[in-house]
Amino acid sequence: MNPTGALVYLISTLTDLYITAIMLRLLLQWVRADFYNPLSQFLVKVTNPVIVPARRLIPSLGKLDTASVVVMLLLELAQLAIISQLAPTEFGMQYLLLFAFRKLLFTLLMTYFVLIIARVIVSWIASQSRHPLIPLIYQLTEPVLRPFSKLIPPLGGVDLSPLFALIALRFLLLLLGW
Repeated sequence: MNPTGALVYLISTLTDLYITAIMLRLLLQWVRADFYNPLSQFLVKVTNPVIVPARRLIPSLGKLDTASVVVMLLLELAQLAIISQLAPTEFGMQYLLLFAFRKLLFTLLMTYFVLIIARVIVSWIASQSRHPLIPLIYQLTEPVLRPFSKLIPPLGGVDLSPLFALIALRFLLLLLGW
């Protein structure tokens, strides 16, 4: 029985889910997705308690919602600080900051990896569905797939850009050591 491991798991999972919600909200803003979509509304309502006060303190830099980025980084740092107190190892602040950036980049890459796989599956089995999640998946993945679509045109009616995007994402994840 390992209560410390269970607590670390619980803290990590809940924090990672909330960070992913903030990241999805940021990505939806970036692609100018439909904010009347029920999923968009859910993400806004879940993340507003943290993002709205942060926006009062942290101004945006151009189109980048800096407050969301800072909140994600602070949540990641808090999670790592708590876990490092529970675990028998000591990490310096510089290490925690570097690991937090690395973990946020991993979360971003994995989010796109999952979204692209979801887009491929949707295109196979539910392309005519009216589920509110489907347009968001297409809106979120389009900026990532567009450069690959320009380089690799459809061959015989088959779009290979998702395959090459997944290969590139996996390559970046391996470079990060994940």
